[in-house]
Amino acid sequence: MDPRNFTFMFYGFLAAWLIVLLYVISLARRGARLKKELEDVRQLVSSAQSGEAARLEDRVR
Repeated sequence: MDPRNFTFMFYGFLAAWLIVLLYVISLARRGARLKKELEDVRQLVSSAQSGEAARLEDRVR
């Protein structure tokens, strides 16, 4: 077998692994961004609920 074939195969596998690695990093970053956004939404909902509870207490008084 020609040694050049192994060289091309090596670079092919290297390129494939780099693409997979970049994709996994991209997924991890998206997941972290979504986790942060979900926490922000939870805080907004929590503050909206506490604000609504305060308004209901004011109506009762």
